[in-house]
Amino acid sequence: METTPASGYTDASPILSLTVEEFKDLVVQATRAEEDHFVSLGARWEDGEMILKPGKDGLQEKAIPIETFFHKIVMLRDRLRVLEQKINSNDKLGDADKVDLQQYVTRIYGSLTSFNMLFQYREDHFRGEGKR
Repeated sequence: METTPASGYTDASPILSLTVEEFKDLVVQATRAEEDHFVSLGARWEDGEMILKPGKDGLQEKAIPIETFFHKIVMLRDRLRVLEQKINSNDKLGDADKVDLQQYVTRIYGSLTSFNMLFQYREDHFRGEGKR
């Protein structure tokens, strides 16, 4: 068994015997950790309100600070990312099951693209396909 002096790992070290799927999961986790940054609400929405107006006369409108709504959208996205990681790293799911569940997550991201107008930066947008 050969030890790499700089790292202290041996040929039999677990880090060297990762499956391709385990390696992908580690890369995704590391990338997502780097992506965890403050997500900004678009300047035009700051201090704004979202007004929910009932379709029936005589019912009261509901105003919600847009920052509160935006925070909930960002939390939803973060939880979807966690779900995605859990699906990908689950060793009890087969590859076909992972792909099937991942397609649902992708569709959810696609459904949320309507809220992209709230984000200040394009890189924070929801995307139904490709990089998130």
